Amino acid sequence: MKKWTVALVAGAVLLTAAGCGNNNNGGSGGGSLPKTGVAIYKFDDTFMSGVRNSITKAAEGNVKVDIVDSQNSQPTQNDKVDLFITKKVKAMAINPVDRTAAGVIIDKAQRADIPVVFINREPLADDLAKWDKAFFVGAKAEESGTMEGEIVADYWKANPDADKNGDGVLQYVMLKGEPGHQDAELRTKFSVQAIEDAGIKVQKLAEDTAMWDRVKGQEKMAAFLGSHGDKIEAVLANNDDMALGAIEALKAAGYFKGDKKMPVVGVDATDPAMQALKDGTMLGTVLNDADNQGKATVMLMKALAAGETPTKENTGYDITDGKYVWIPYQKVTQESAK
Repeated sequence: MKKWTVALVAGAVLLTAAGCGNNNNGGSGGGSLPKTGVAIYKFDDTFMSGVRNSITKAAEGNVKVDIVDSQNSQPTQNDKVDLFITKKVKAMAINPVDRTAAGVIIDKAQRADIPVVFINREPLADDLAKWDKAFFVGAKAEESGTMEGEIVADYWKANPDADKNGDGVLQYVMLKGEPGHQDAELRTKFSVQAIEDAGIKVQKLAEDTAMWDRVKGQEKMAAFLGSHGDKIEAVLANNDDMALGAIEALKAAGYFKGDKKMPVVGVDATDPAMQALKDGTMLGTVLNDADNQGKATVMLMKALAAGETPTKENTGYDITDGKYVWIPYQKVTQESAK
């Protein structure tokens, strides 16, 4: 009888120890999973919050992930990279504050032989070509700009009253992301080009930088209205947060009541933007697929941490030129949001 009691107690101790060991591994998987590090340019960016949530979810059972906030500071991000290297992570993913700083990060990663995946903000091609263990996951910004412009062009053609002054020219204002940012420059250029390619003449009344920010977007739009008032016939924004800010300024000026309308477009298809589409205050947006950007990032880190070369077979995503995972954009309109 004593022998059975001892055996049962020993078994219970082993089970308890095993359970404690699993609890120490956190929410991203067991102790056998490779340690990885992810640095986001800033946590309070709406779109990157979606990518971050996707990474956290996709990491379950695949990698153990430590996600940190770079607080929109490149020196802070460089320090986070140094910390990942000190912790000897098996792979890391970086959403760079400054895409031109990617070369420095790649140099650090290469010296430590820690593969690196860049997210959303594309490094310069020469920097990415430095090392065969440096990759990029994101979307082609020119596609989102083109789709934005197409949404506006379709609206203009379907609604003759959109031409308020009847001059056959679309007078627009542009809210840009940060100066020199690749996505901001390409979305700005290709959105206008798509409208022109549709055979519509355009006139830019105003353009200003709102740093991807909703409050700044509202302030800039209020200034545009103060200068140009009802001459404005469309609002193009490089992202949804700025578009939503513009909508708040337009509401304050009496728009979206009765027949007073304004076509406003953005990019990202965030939850607040989807609600604005349903409310009829936003004309359209372009889905920047945060979920698949996060998943692809995790699957690349998993393969790289295992010492494998990322392929469609081991990540589930096409790898273009051995470097790039392109996640396609999708148009979202009031009709498709219903």
